[in-house]
Amino acid sequence: MKHCPKCLHDLQEQSEICPHCGIVFEKYLKYHPDPADQQDDDLPLVTIITEDEAQPLTRWLFYETSQSTLAFMGRSIIFVGLVLWSWQLISSSIESNAVGNSFLHLINLPFHEAGHIIFRPFGAFITSLGGTLGQLIMPSICLGVLLIKTRDPFGAAVALWWVGENFLDIAPYINDARAGQLPLLGGNFGHSSPYGFHDWEYLLTESGLLNYDHILAKAAFVSGSVIMLLSLLWGALLLIKWIRA
Repeated sequence: MKHCPKCLHDLQEQSEICPHCGIVFEKYLKYHPDPADQQDDDLPLVTIITEDEAQPLTRWLFYETSQSTLAFMGRSIIFVGLVLWSWQLISSSIESNAVGNSFLHLINLPFHEAGHIIFRPFGAFITSLGGTLGQLIMPSICLGVLLIKTRDPFGAAVALWWVGENFLDIAPYINDARAGQLPLLGGNFGHSSPYGFHDWEYLLTESGLLNYDHILAKAAFVSGSVIMLLSLLWGALLLIKWIRA
């Protein structure tokens, strides 16, 4: 050794004890092995960061998947359908509630109601907010599973589109906070229902933001539109990459 492994003091001559700090090298190295001397067998069996996780983000977003013609045709059909559907939903006004009148609203509704139940232990305010959270969490979970677990970036792009669509689905509900004209579950309406039955009337009233319902609705609508367009861009880039491959 040229240096003491503990104090890094220069060793002028070979000895069993460091003349500077006094440690016995044999005993010290027994409990503090030099990492450079470790063999592969001494390395931990579990790696905290895998090779894939260390790759750039683009490796996850554009992971190579099946190049079969059938898979490409199926994804292309789905993509064209999402483009047309996006145009229909984004070009419609919030007041028209185009998303609420589509069959996707019936798919989102169970997750909305489940959110109320899941978040009930956290108090009345979070329980009301839980419906909206449920709508956003479920497609977000699908996005994470498809991107990380299944390694299907195109499926993840579709799930991201679903996240954006849920923002569009929420926007008319926020916009209706003061008017209370939308039909609610069970055939009720916000203007004739007990206080707290209309989620966003309750949330905005309790937070003092009721007069901003239209502004918040527009923000949700714009956010959803941007997310949907980004998901379509992601899907288009994946299709182009598959064509070039």
